[in-house]
Amino acid sequence: MNIEQMLSVLNADIVDRLRTAVEIGKWPNGVALTKEQRQISMQAVIAWEAENLPETERSGYIDKGHKEEDDQCDSHVPEPEFQPIKFV
Repeated sequence: MNIEQMLSVLNADIVDRLRTAVEIGKWPNGVALTKEQRQISMQAVIAWEAENLPETERSGYIDKGHKEEDDQCDSHVPEPEFQPIKFV
């Protein structure tokens, strides 16, 4: 079976089950995935999402936002000035 044939039989429900199996390492019946099954399932999920979902809804999407020049992230904390350790 090639990738086009595989994608043609997948739907959102199947992809959700594959995604869950990859995440927890087990099929819905409790049987552990083999390394090969995990890799193939992950590839199927990624390929299906690339064809059927907008980028913002795909697995692993990180919203990086947009910053203007000289803007800093809210979490940015300036580094304290270097202070040598003094032994007494």
